[in-house]
Amino acid sequence: MLPSLTADDLIGLGVTSIGHRRRLLEAITALQAGAPTDRVPGPMPPPPRELGAERRQLTVMFCDLVGSTALSSQLDPEDMREVTGAYHHCVADTVGRFDGFVAKYMGDGVLVYFGYPRAQENDAERATWPRSSWSAP
Repeated sequence: MLPSLTADDLIGLGVTSIGHRRRLLEAITALQAGAPTDRVPGPMPPPPRELGAERRQLTVMFCDLVGSTALSSQLDPEDMREVTGAYHHCVADTVGRFDGFVAKYMGDGVLVYFGYPRAQENDAERATWPRSSWSAP
């Protein structure tokens, strides 16, 4: 029975992860060939809960480097890239402290989500700190 399992059979059994299906099929093939497996079998993680659709609030913030156009006319491209990179790094560090998620770097700007991947009651406040009364962790 085990050697005849297919990827579709594993999906029917609830193995939804492509990686887990591949590992199982590789292990079945190795068992058929009598070859030792190089992986130590471990417990399978529980299947994800079926929650259905979920609606939640997302706070989106876009911030960019003020005056970057004028600055780019005064600096070499390599120096401007370093300034922009340092700015991106600073924004990512700051946003991370407030549980924000950097979604995309766009030129000298940064698109940030608050409430993704984990929602919190005060995501909108986290996006506007220090103007709000919420204090940093």
